[in-house]
Amino acid sequence: MPFIARRFPAGLSAEMDNRSLPRGRLFAGLARGRGLVQGDGVKKHRFILFAVAACFLFHAPTGSAAASGWLDDYHKAQEEAKASHKLLLLNFTGSDWCGWCIRLDQDVFSQSDFKDYAGKNLVLIELDFPRPGGPRAQAQTAELQKQNLEMARQYNVHGFPTLIVLDGNGQKLWEYEGYLRGADLIAQLEKLRKG
Repeated sequence: MPFIARRFPAGLSAEMDNRSLPRGRLFAGLARGRGLVQGDGVKKHRFILFAVAACFLFHAPTGSAAASGWLDDYHKAQEEAKASHKLLLLNFTGSDWCGWCIRLDQDVFSQSDFKDYAGKNLVLIELDFPRPGGPRAQAQTAELQKQNLEMARQYNVHGFPTLIVLDGNGQKLWEYEGYLRGADLIAQLEKLRKG
């Protein structure tokens, strides 16, 4: 059998059988070689920095629909639109996996000009289709998932993001699939509102 050169961290050698080491000593030896451990003490600040970085790296987007003025109950949103004589904007999105959906949220929906316009003229509803098994999917109730799926079928939605505007009676006035700049969206919504 040919010899394969291996580089072993400090404290471990080719003669040692890693399977015979207790798990803690094996990891301690590997960590010592990587500079995560000095002697027998852990450099706590490196661990804390690593943990904080991992939280930021793997965390899903933090904005929740309800906190930003978006509703998730279609019937409640439609009643509000009818009572206030506003248009209903449906946002079909994959909030934690769809790149264009995330960009639309950051570039358009999170901006003050859109929020100001929407507060005066729209009732907003987010119909979210998050990554299966992800934290947002687990946070959705079965009833909400069912409602979102039924709405996607009703309006024949096949891609994300898809924006649909309804009047207070539920009549579809406009549909757009894809990313749309904030100024263009507001201009289209204003045409619909005045038309």
